[in-house]
Amino acid sequence: MAVPLSQVLTVATYVLKQKLAGRKQYPLVLMLEPLFRCNLACSGCGKIQFPARVLRQQLSPEECFRAAEECGAPMVSIPGGEPLLHPQIGEIVAGLVARRKYVYLCTNALLLKKKLHLFKPSKYLTFSVHLDGQKDEHDASVCQHGVFDTAMEGIIEALSQDFRVTTNTTLFNDADPTRTREFFDQMMKVGVEGMVISPGYSYEKAPNKDIFLARKESQKLFQALLSNRKRGWKFNTSPLFLEFLMGKRDYSCTPWGNPAYNVFGWQKPCYLLGEGYVNTFAELIKDTEWSNYGTGSGNPKCNNCMVSCGYEPSSVDEMFSSVSGLFSAARATLFNRYADKKAKQLLAEWPQKKETGSLVQIGSTPDGLA
Repeated sequence: MAVPLSQVLTVATYVLKQKLAGRKQYPLVLMLEPLFRCNLACSGCGKIQFPARVLRQQLSPEECFRAAEECGAPMVSIPGGEPLLHPQIGEIVAGLVARRKYVYLCTNALLLKKKLHLFKPSKYLTFSVHLDGQKDEHDASVCQHGVFDTAMEGIIEALSQDFRVTTNTTLFNDADPTRTREFFDQMMKVGVEGMVISPGYSYEKAPNKDIFLARKESQKLFQALLSNRKRGWKFNTSPLFLEFLMGKRDYSCTPWGNPAYNVFGWQKPCYLLGEGYVNTFAELIKDTEWSNYGTGSGNPKCNNCMVSCGYEPSSVDEMFSSVSGLFSAARATLFNRYADKKAKQLLAEWPQKKETGSLVQIGSTPDGLA
């Protein structure tokens, strides 16, 4: 199992309580962005495109704790920006752990070795390290040489100190499923707890919008990637969400499942789309026209989205909505090889990967982020 049983039971109990209370719109993971600053300028991320005055802002620990308590989700993901740039990140994480929130600190790991002393190993804390494949693929994705090697040093050091570590991989239209499968082997050999994978989403502010996958392209890629699976691979994600990526399930988006809170407030409608902000979580749930989002809404911004923050909550909701949902999840967990001759042929015939992204030298810093 890629996650501790205590975490599985905590999430299952929480979801069942929401069901019994008749709540249809409940959060699963709080996406807590304490800052937008970053020490990388990735081609597929638009966070650092904010003005310098915004990049200098950051949430206080008290604001982070208030958001976690207001939201009530059992898990807190801390993306950014780069959270390890926050001068009080140790205090923020410690406060969330004290509140028994399962924290996933999302990091590019450039500062991980240097900052590990700020944290204590805990079942409530996981470092989720951004790695978009093996060395060449990842360094191209983040537009900087040497990042993969530095991240690996951070992962190995964190594991040696008994921290929970997972990887978080975003795939774009240059992804080579054979190379990605080799990356899975590499991460399992290193000893990470599990892996998270998702297709990228085309941020409006993303520097390069030509790298994102359309929905059918995503399904084709994940069919080749996740069929004929090796037994040793561990994924830190819902097994039904993985089937969704492979085109075996069809879900509607659950945009309120992973609500986002950052320096502007609660982001409408979700972590990926910025269409205004409100001051409280209650306002977010009450005042957002949720029918305007998701593939069924006709909103062109949602047409190709298959990202975990919108669709994994849908898979978790199905899992606990009926006996058949629980059975499907159990079956997907136990019988997860997905032997598929067509997918094997697709993998063998996959075109050569394309070179994308522009690399800069290690140690350089995007303008305004020093």
